[in-house]
Amino acid sequence: MTRGELEHAIRAACDVTGDTELWIFGSQAILGQYPRAPEALRQSAECDVAPKNRPEKVDLLDAVLGELSQFHRTHGFYVHGISTEAATLPQGWQERAVKVQNENTRQYAGYCVEAHDLAASKLVAFRDKDRSFVRVLLSERLVSAETLLDRIRNLEPLEERERLVRWVNSIRQDLT
Repeated sequence: MTRGELEHAIRAACDVTGDTELWIFGSQAILGQYPRAPEALRQSAECDVAPKNRPEKVDLLDAVLGELSQFHRTHGFYVHGISTEAATLPQGWQERAVKVQNENTRQYAGYCVEAHDLAASKLVAFRDKDRSFVRVLLSERLVSAETLLDRIRNLEPLEERERLVRWVNSIRQDLT
C-alpha cells in the first residue's frame, strides 16, 4: 500500500460510513507518520479502520470495501472495518495518533496510530509477521527501543509484558 492508497482508503471509508474521521490501525498506519515508509513495511493490501464518530458503521466497511469486494478487485487493496477495542494499544495512543487530512482525502481525517504505539500493538499479537515488522521499524530507526519499551510498559492489562521487553532488548542487541 502507498500513502496515496491510504488517502484513498480514508476517503472511501468516510464516504461509506458518513463519518468525517477514522482511526487507522494495523501496519498501514505507519504511512501516516512515514509516507515513504520502506517497502518491507508496506506489504499488506489491508487497511484496518474504525469510524471515529460512527462506530456502529464498522461492519458496513467490510461489506462495501472489504476483502474480495468490487473495491478490492478494482484498486488492489481493501478496507477492513475493526473496532477500537480489537487492538491492544498503550495508554494515551489517541493523543499521539498522526492526522492524515488533505485534498486527496477530501479533508476527511484519518488518525493513524503512531509508530511506537503501532510497534507495541504488533508485539502484543507476537506473530512472525508482526515481529518482523517491528524489527524493520527498529533497524530503520523509525522507532527507538527506549520509547518502544516505555509504550510496552503502558499496555494494560498485559501479563506478557516481560516477554516483550526481553524481545525488544534482544533485537536491540542484535542491531548494535
